[in-house]
Amino acid sequence: MAQAWTTLKDDDLLKLRICDLDLKIEESDLEDRIRQLSSELAEKNLIFRPDIYLGDEWFSPEGMLAISIPFYLAHPRLKELEQRMMFDVEGGTPEFCQKLLRHEAGHCFDHAYRFSKRRKWREVFGSPEVEYSPETYHPKPYSKGFVHHLDNWYAQAHPDEDFAETFAVWIAPGKDWKRDYRSWSGALKKLNYVDELAHEVSEKEPYREKGKPPFAAVRMKSTLAKYYAKRKRENETDYPDFFDVDLKSIFNGDSSLSKRDFSAAKFMLKKRKELIDSVAYWTGERKFPIESLVRKLHTRCDKLDLRMGRTHADTHLHLAAYLATLVTHYLFTGKFKRSV
Repeated sequence: MAQAWTTLKDDDLLKLRICDLDLKIEESDLEDRIRQLSSELAEKNLIFRPDIYLGDEWFSPEGMLAISIPFYLAHPRLKELEQRMMFDVEGGTPEFCQKLLRHEAGHCFDHAYRFSKRRKWREVFGSPEVEYSPETYHPKPYSKGFVHHLDNWYAQAHPDEDFAETFAVWIAPGKDWKRDYRSWSGALKKLNYVDELAHEVSEKEPYREKGKPPFAAVRMKSTLAKYYAKRKRENETDYPDFFDVDLKSIFNGDSSLSKRDFSAAKFMLKKRKELIDSVAYWTGERKFPIESLVRKLHTRCDKLDLRMGRTHADTHLHLAAYLATLVTHYLFTGKFKRSV
């Protein structure tokens, strides 16, 4: 297809199969990101190198020395589509992409040498057999037992993620982890253990399991439309009717007020982007779940025919605080719903 699709409008682009896009890492700016990762591994005297391919999302296949990078990062046109469809591009900037590569390389480091099977690894990080619930873990923001690398205190999601995050901090260039974590005894213990493991295997060849990498873009026969429909279903959340009470409290204007000037739905529509951006910034949550929440609450305001009873500035303040509260609850529980 020789990338003739790059000039298509979204509706036409969405009709194409992912495997037909003919995407290549070698023809994208991902080459520089991968080259930098290789340089960082070499700087730490590590000889393992992950096989990196384009897949459906960020992950390192269990037991394999490989990293899947989302296919949409291989071309600017697909990054534009991802932004419009999901309101965010995971790994879309060079800095964010590098952080994710370091994290996934941490998983590969374990896969390469089977560290998590060791007793000491489990003493330091915990059992890798514990339930894996990255969407519903309960982080402790002020804990000094975990490093800070990705957002939402992701090291606390699971022992495997803790190890990967610790490795990412340890390998990051220009950082002095011994100084940065000198007063964090728990996190420092983990960093020292990763350092110990790295010295142990600096000249040791890694294990490599044979097999095709899963969910590779070259074999994804679904259309972009079906791919995004599936992702949106996976991210959607149902919201209960008891939000009505909160909305009526925020938009407490009398029903006799002019709909043209005081409509709650119109206000939310006008402030939609500003609200999503600010809540995403202060909570660290992805924009898609926030956008879904704003869209549903906007629809509810329209159905209830609510009016603004405060000034625009005061209404914006109340609404932003309310959204941030809901999203913070979502970060800790995986649900926007609160207990009543």
